[in-house]
Amino acid sequence: MKLVELYRREKPVLSLEVFPPRPDYPLETIFATLDALTKLEPGFISVTYGAGGKSRVRTVEIASRIKCDYGIEPLAHLTCVAHTRTEVDSILAQLMEEGIDNILALRGDPPENDPDFDFNRQEYRYAAELIQDARNKSDFGIAAAAYPGGHPECNRLTDDLLNLKKKVDSGVDFLITQLFFDNRLYYDFVDRALALGIGCPVIPGIFPVLNARQIRRTIYLCGASIPAPLLRLVDQYEDDPDGMEKAGIEYASQQVEDLLTSGVPGVHLYTMNKPIQITQIVHNVGL
Repeated sequence: MKLVELYRREKPVLSLEVFPPRPDYPLETIFATLDALTKLEPGFISVTYGAGGKSRVRTVEIASRIKCDYGIEPLAHLTCVAHTRTEVDSILAQLMEEGIDNILALRGDPPENDPDFDFNRQEYRYAAELIQDARNKSDFGIAAAAYPGGHPECNRLTDDLLNLKKKVDSGVDFLITQLFFDNRLYYDFVDRALALGIGCPVIPGIFPVLNARQIRRTIYLCGASIPAPLLRLVDQYEDDPDGMEKAGIEYASQQVEDLLTSGVPGVHLYTMNKPIQITQIVHNVGL
């Protein structure tokens, strides 16, 4: 099933993201997480893809088991960084063999420990090129990433939106946003995208702040801004992990409630493989 069909229904779609365990951890550790998350009956579950393709095999296997064992549609991440077109063709063929119908097409981050990595020397420089290839060579449902606060490598929001338009025009069915902590960023972004002719569903991606140190690293890596109310919470509970977790759950719940009230087509929760906290948020907002 193409996931975009879910967004043609009246009820907002709950979707979740998980990531494969590190290569030195048993693969089975992810399935205890999935046992709990699937009880929330999400419309789909996305599975991330390691930098430089280091967890690609696990991504495909986990996505396949989500569909076969749990009866839930998976969205397999596919990054093109450090991949040739021949390698991408092989990955797409493998996904099709596993019965996976939907991909999240991303450029991806440069491989770790490669400070001289040059995107201009790659066969794929941009996600739009991957999307176009996947659309021309297969019948996948294709999602892509959007950045309400702007891509960290793009200096102007206008240019970033023009780049997003290229991705959408290459064959994207729907978009999932990068994390943000101020819903006004999302609402403004959607308005600007619509004005530019981007009419596909734009799904807000919500990242619950459950750990003060973790969120600082996450913001450093992705370039997202942190609004004053959340910054005060992080400062207040920096040395109180339990308090930070409770405050983070409440903050994320308020974000989701506001989004649902505004009529978003769905909400995508970045779970960080923490089913207990994600379940609390879902129950708080009645999804």
